This record gives sequence, C-alpha cells and structure tokens, in this order.
Amino acid sequence: MSLPSKDMMAALAVTRFGLGARPGDIAAARRDPRGSLIAQIDGRGADQPQDNPETSAQRFIAMRAYQELRREARDDGDPKTVAVQQANKAIREKAAADFLARARLGAGTPDGFRERWALFWANHFTVSGTKELTAVMVGPFEQEAIRPYAFGRFEDMLVASSTHPAMLTYLDQSQSVGPGSMAGARNGRRGLNENLAREILELHTVGVEAGYGQADVTEFARALTGFTVGRENEDRAGQFVFRENVHEPGARSVMGKTYKDGDMGQGLTILKDLAAHPATARHVAFKIARHFVADDPPPALVARLEQSFLKSGGRLDRVARTLVESPEAWDPAATKFKAPYEFLISSWRVIGAQPSAYERITVPLIGLGQRGFSPPSPKGWSDMAGEWCSPDGLIKRLQWSQAFAAVVADRLDPNEAASAALGARLTAPTAQAVARAETRSEAVALLLMSPEFQRR
Repeated sequence: MSLPSKDMMAALAVTRFGLGARPGDIAAARRDPRGSLIAQIDGRGADQPQDNPETSAQRFIAMRAYQELRREARDDGDPKTVAVQQANKAIREKAAADFLARARLGAGTPDGFRERWALFWANHFTVSGTKELTAVMVGPFEQEAIRPYAFGRFEDMLVASSTHPAMLTYLDQSQSVGPGSMAGARNGRRGLNENLAREILELHTVGVEAGYGQADVTEFARALTGFTVGRENEDRAGQFVFRENVHEPGARSVMGKTYKDGDMGQGLTILKDLAAHPATARHVAFKIARHFVADDPPPALVARLEQSFLKSGGRLDRVARTLVESPEAWDPAATKFKAPYEFLISSWRVIGAQPSAYERITVPLIGLGQRGFSPPSPKGWSDMAGEWCSPDGLIKRLQWSQAFAAVVADRLDPNEAASAALGARLTAPTAQAVARAETRSEAVALLLMSPEFQRR
C-alpha cells in the first residue's frame, strides 16, 4: 500500500493521530510526519495534567469524611449545614480541577499523539464518576494507573488499574466476600461480586469472543476476593489492600488453566496470564485500530498490531510504533467521526488557546452527551460514528460552533486558520465556503462544522 504525499501525511499526523492542529503544528510535522509521532512515544509514560496532584488515597479519605459529616447532619435533622455544604463544594471543586487540567493539557500540548494514546487507555480501563466515591478519584486514577504505564507493559497497566481504589469501588470489588472465607462464614449478608472479574475478561483483556464462560467469571471473581481498599481509619486508608480473611480459599480454574490455592498471588497470576493471552492481543489490537483508523479497521492493520503485541510481550511503546509505521493508518480517507471531547479540544487548538474555566468545557460536553469523567458504563465512551453523528448531535455542534466563533473570530484570519487546521486535508469546497462567508464568525463556524474538521 503506497503512502500519501508528505503534505497529506503531515496533516494526518496532527489531526488523526493527535488531537488536532494548533497554529504551526502541521508545518512542523511536514519535515518528518512519522518521526514527529515516534518522537512522542515515551517509555516514561504520558504527560501528567497537574504537578503534585492529590492522590486517590487523599480523595478517598476526604470523601469518606464528607459522607460521615453528611450522615451526622442528617441524624441531627439538619442535612444542609454550612459545614456539609462547604465540604461538598471543596471536594467537587478538586474533581472539577482534575478535568479542567486534563482538557487544558489536551488543548495545549505539542504532543497530541501522546495525549490521544493516554486517553485511549483511560477509556479502555474505564472508571466513571457516576458513583459518588469513585467520582473524586477518576483524575487520580488516570494519573496513577494509566499515564505512567501508557508506553510500558500492558500487564503493568492491567495490574495497576485492577488494583486501583477507583476501579475497586466503581465495580464493587471492595464489597466482594468469598462465601467460604472466614469473613463469609461469620457474615453471610455480603457475598461474591463478579463485576470486576467480568469486566476484566470482557473489556480489558481477552474479549467476549475468547470463548470463556460464566464458570470462568465466577472462578476469577473468587480468586479476586480480598482485593479491596483500606478503610479511613487504617494505615493504608484509600489504598489497595489484600484482606486474607475475605479471600475464598481453594484452587481455581480459569479458561482451562488451574491456579493453586493461594492468597493475593492467585489473582495476580491470573491477571498476568490474561495480559499475555493471544486473545488479549487480538482484542486490544482491534480496539486500537478502530480508534485511530476506522470504525471497521483494515484486517491487515489489526493483524500487524496483534503480532507486535505478542512478540513484544505487550510492550505498548512497540505497539504504538507499529501503528505509526503501518501504511494502512495513513489512508487519507477520513472515516473517524470526532467524539464531543475531541471536537471541543480540537476547536481550542485551532485558535491556539485552552479552556479557562471548568464550565467552558463541561457545560458544552454535557449538552453534547459526553459529561466529563462520566462514561455511562464500564465499556467507556463509544468512538463509533453512529454514536455521535445524529441530526440532534450535529445541530448542537453547530450551535456551539456559532457561539464559539462569535467569541474568537476577531482574532483569526479564517482562511489562514482553515489552512493551518487542516493542511492538505482542506478540500476546495470547504476552503471556498470559508473564503466566501459574509463574516469572520460565520467563516470560523463553517470551518469547525466542515466534514474535514468533524472527521479525522
């Protein structure tokens, strides 16, 4: 398969692999489009949105303190005391700051591919703010369990995410008790919870086509009993702990392999075997190709990514490089439709600016159906066109584009902005529409709503 021109490759490097072009980005990438992406693959991990951020443990403790304060106020008959309201405001402002920092990083980074790669993995290992306790830990989860491992070994990210307090609370693993454990024998009200085991198998590793059954889910869930979060009055409050007294004793059998009786090591061994399973390589390769290239990705690309994953032992830096070096990834046909977050971030990048306040990013995202840090299920946000390319969704994008353009248009030359934003991907009809617009505001809105800008 032949590669497109260097001008087209420069545009694709920035707008497909990355998060959109800032002024000058496409021109800079033209010198070596592939090399500009390879240079962003960093074994030290992806960039962090904040310096010295609060940890998940600190957020866990703060939320538990707030919940206790709220319970006491409710018992006293005054659930909306000033202290409760102040505690609630403080903790929610910190969670909001996490999302704003992430959006500002996306809008301002020169390394758009590195950031898109991190966001892909954060969505692959979804935790959602739809639960109160988890909501304040989504930002720290990305900082602690995803970004440090983004270009490392898949196994390390799998273990880090599966043992993180955000994942353990989101999927109720912290409530799981082995029926045959010491704790289970004393208190039969809490039993086995299979949520984490099921999602690791279905979403994070081998996928539904791997042929596992309900018995595998149950056995894996038994092996994971004991994986929980330290209580607020313990030394490891808000951190991963293993409680042997809730671990289900006995050997386990998962996907045809037997694991001897053991404590925490039993669950960790299964996780490591799942990370190395050929079905995991296939599942992950397909998702990467679908996210970066096409809703129905080229089989040759999927196969190449799968082999890279297997041969490297799940080294994600090698897989990322294989993606960049694959000719199928450089097909000029733009088939991927931007999700709302991608659309907004790429719009800020056009003007070389960042959202200045949480409301500037979260209010439009809510309207467009992608509330920050709150995917509707453990499957994460869809990156399929059918999810976002609806008539109602397009109308809302147009309304936002018009409002955004009214604010920023005076600082732009729309014709130069169109060329800088799309490079060789800019078509004659779109260039002509921008040039003939009656006002700058109309021209910028037309650029943002153009087929080339909406797709990547």
